[in-house]
Amino acid sequence: MVLIELPGGIPAWAVTRHDLLKELILNPLVSKDKQHWRLWSQVDSEPAWTWIKGWIGVRNMLSTYGEEHTRLRKLISPSFTARRSKALQPSIERIVAELLDAMEAVPQGQPVDLRAAYAYPLPMRVICELFGVPDHMWGDMARIMEEIMDTTATPEAAAATLGRIAVALPALVDYKRAHPGDDLTTELINARDQDDRLSDDELRDTLLLLIGAGHETTVNLIGNAVHALLTHPDQLRRVLSGEISWEAVVEETLRWAPSIATLPLRFAIQEIEVGGVRIGAGDAIVTTYMSAGHDPDQHGPDAARFDAAQERDEHLSFGVGVHRCIGAPLARQEALTALPALFARFPGLHLAVPADEIKQVPSFIAHGWSELPLLLR
Repeated sequence: MVLIELPGGIPAWAVTRHDLLKELILNPLVSKDKQHWRLWSQVDSEPAWTWIKGWIGVRNMLSTYGEEHTRLRKLISPSFTARRSKALQPSIERIVAELLDAMEAVPQGQPVDLRAAYAYPLPMRVICELFGVPDHMWGDMARIMEEIMDTTATPEAAAATLGRIAVALPALVDYKRAHPGDDLTTELINARDQDDRLSDDELRDTLLLLIGAGHETTVNLIGNAVHALLTHPDQLRRVLSGEISWEAVVEETLRWAPSIATLPLRFAIQEIEVGGVRIGAGDAIVTTYMSAGHDPDQHGPDAARFDAAQERDEHLSFGVGVHRCIGAPLARQEALTALPALFARFPGLHLAVPADEIKQVPSFIAHGWSELPLLLR
């Protein structure tokens, strides 16, 4: 365990080992509810901390604890069925084909930004279809999800993002109340357990979580997998020959380059000891999926190296226990459709610039590439 500073100077504990991270996630004395943070009362007086409100100043499964988390998950989980994900497969394949057709129309020798042309629009179109987001709202949703991941934003920009959230997501709810359909927003509006149902704030913040997580994580999963293969051509050759499976590529990408590298915040309800370090009651903790994925004690001495051919032990990139991501099957499904289709269409795909010139997204939370310029042939 090490003490770090998040943007704005927020103090937090970070763990670098897989076993300790898993222990923390499963520890009933570690909460995700801001009420257990000893510094929460100071957030409004610290402008540089504005960005954290979009992560913990909300009420959804990401920011609740104990019975309240169980209640929200119970209301939401029935909408995330294997049947619904399977039913999306024809749409995923259609969108993949349309995006690949558009890329193929690019003149020979002209670079294509894979993020903008493929990795980004695929999950955005899928998640908007899943949640029944009308076309005229896509732009607002995309902007919000990009902005909330940007942990370099100024206090003014972070406040503006919170303002857009407060307008765009209630507008989606109002639209779906007036135009209900066979979609998850309609189901969440109607979700109930006897007399219990989501409040307006819970509905808004749940949509923020599910649309954001369902989009941003898949964008980076696809981009990170393509980048990993193109910078490891020996493994790409073995994948294309069938020696290494696409499932292995996806799981190794999730371990080695998780879409969410570090997630804020959890809080110690009382003083606890983790790995010989005492964490005080009310202290903040970040979940460090990237560090855990590179832990040599868990994944072997070459844990820092991408190697889809090597069998690894479990990774934590989708969480564990009651906080495991309920959208994980859909993210895998999209990646397992998008990746083989991309390389089948463009087997000569390669980076258009040196690998060290490609810039990552401006975030310590999300891990991905702000652009991924490629030559298709």
